[in-house]
Amino acid sequence: MRYIHSYDNWWQFRYDSQLIMNELGRVRAKQGMLIGRMLSLGFDSQDEAVLANMSVEPVRSSEIEGEHLNLEEVRSSIARRLGIETGGIVPASRYIG
Repeated sequence: MRYIHSYDNWWQFRYDSQLIMNELGRVRAKQGMLIGRMLSLGFDSQDEAVLANMSVEPVRSSEIEGEHLNLEEVRSSIARRLGIETGGIVPASRYIG
């Protein structure tokens, strides 16, 4: 995969809107399938899936900045803020927004 700045004349960005719309259509179809599967899960499973996905993002983003957050602490913090009841809530060792 090439980054946009590695192309000649990258500042004169052009794109094929039809190609992008086709790709967005495929993504939207996959999103619909994922939502359908999520709806077939029970509420506890849905909460757990949402919590797992929301927890990984800040941990990975912080690693880019050289900060290393504890995944379980982030997960617990998000669960408390969203009011999700989950077993094994870990107290944060420091303030996690």
